[in-house]
Order: sequence, then structure tokens, then C-alpha cells
Amino acid sequence: MKIAIAGGTGFVGSKLADKLISEHHAVYILTRNKEKASTTPHLHYVPWLTKGTTPEIELDGVDAIINLAGTSIQNRWTAKNKRAIFDSRVAATKSIVHMIQKMKMPPKVLINGSAVGYYGTSETAVFTEDSPSQGDDFLAKTVKQWEHEAKKAEEYGVRTVFTRFGIVLGSDGGAFPMMKMPYKMGVGGTIGTGEQWVSWVHIEDVVNILQFCINENISGPVNVTSPQPVQMKTFGMELGTSLNRPHWLKVPSPAIKGVLGEMSMLVLEGQKALPKKLEEHGYEFSHKEIREVFNTLKER
Repeated sequence: MKIAIAGGTGFVGSKLADKLISEHHAVYILTRNKEKASTTPHLHYVPWLTKGTTPEIELDGVDAIINLAGTSIQNRWTAKNKRAIFDSRVAATKSIVHMIQKMKMPPKVLINGSAVGYYGTSETAVFTEDSPSQGDDFLAKTVKQWEHEAKKAEEYGVRTVFTRFGIVLGSDGGAFPMMKMPYKMGVGGTIGTGEQWVSWVHIEDVVNILQFCINENISGPVNVTSPQPVQMKTFGMELGTSLNRPHWLKVPSPAIKGVLGEMSMLVLEGQKALPKKLEEHGYEFSHKEIREVFNTLKER
């Protein structure tokens, strides 16, 4: 297959590209660097989002486009950074849809990265793909506009999937390296009330799910989360146990808000999002239990 990835050098994108290449698929990474070239078989770089580039020519006839592009949300949410987070996602998605419009042979599917932040936050509600959004915070608004732009690809006969990621866990990227740091220093403990839900997913499942969405007749929103979310207090206790470190220092919400500002919602609030659609389509998770995941990650 011929598969294009926007955001292919990020944590998720690079893992996906590696797996696709290992299976001898032709992978095309969209890049702003016109001079970037590849010496890896099956890997190609396609100039994009700079003046004079015409990615639609090289990508014409591609089987799938996977859009994971966007500025990291893990920098403090100043007004400038919030604008960059929003604009980078919306602009990249608009560009991809415009590219699809100009193709003589558009892709069969567009998989657009998204987030469970779409639903808003709650300590009591359970969210599936059928749930409406109850969020009006920055993340929810960003995700709604992001998906709104991606949905326009359907006008050109392209099956469109919104992969709503939970917290992605991997040994060398995602949330795990940052979350384990306090425990390695012996100061790990419950963040905020501990009642907030953590909808997590292992990076191996993320990559497998993206491939599943390419091959399976699935469309619309897809929650990319483990079927067994946990509350933050359990998440922390299991992390500390796996590292053989104490889970004892409670970090109150005001302290987190003082340090992180508005971005504190990423750890102080959450949502219980379940992968109903994936399970209905027969996807089998490789990693379901947080204890097993932490024990696996600590060994890498």
C-alpha cells in the first residue's frame, strides 16, 4: 500500500512509519523541508506547506492519508501557544483536504488525529463515540474545529475517520517519561483529587488501531483508548508499584494550577472514554490493563 503521513516524525507518526516500512508499505512523510531526502527503502519525503510545493502530484493515487500534524499541547498554554496549537491543526487539515480535492485519484481513507478532549471532562459520565460533546474548554473547541475541517474530505468520496486519542503511553515518548519522573525522584503521589479518569492507550495499540482503521470499513469518530480506563489515584499507585517507588506525596490542585496554568486541566480533569466502535468492529487490544503496561514499559 501507499500511505502518506502528516506528522510522521512525531512520537506516534514515527512508530507508525517504522511498522509500515517493516511490512514493505510505501510511506510518504509530508514535510516542510524541501531538501529532506531518505536513504531508507520504502520511505519518501514529500514537500508540503511551503510555497511552490505540489504534494497532490506525488501523492496522487495514495491509498490512505493519516494526519497527525500539530504543535505539541505539552507547552504552557500562553495565548501564543494556544493559537499555535489551534492553528497548526486546523491549517494542516485544511491543506490536506485541499490536496485531496485536487487529486485525480484521491485516497480511499483519511484518518485524522483527534482527542478524547472532544467530550469535555467529567468524573461521572462515560463517553463513547455516540456521546455528544459537553465541553466548552480550549481542547474541546480545538478538537471540534479540527474534526469539522477533516469531515469535508467526505465531499470527495473519501472515507474519513476521527481517531480520538487518549493519553498515549510508550517508553520513549508520550506521557510516560514525564509521569514517571516524580516517582524516580521518590516524590510521586496523587495529583489533585485522584478521582479524575485517565483514558490511556499503549503506543503499540495506537499503531495497530491506525492500521486497523485503514483496512477496516470504519468511519467517523473512533475512541483510541484502552477498554479499562482508571482513575488518577489508581494510575499513580500502579506506576509507583511498577517502579518500586512510594506513592505518598499528594499534590493539591491549586499547586498544579499555579505551575501549569490552564494546561493543568490535562492532569486535573479527565474523561472516561471507552472504545465502543473498535470493539464492535472486532479489534483485539494487545494491552488492556494498566499494571501490565507499566511493568512492560519500565523494562524498556
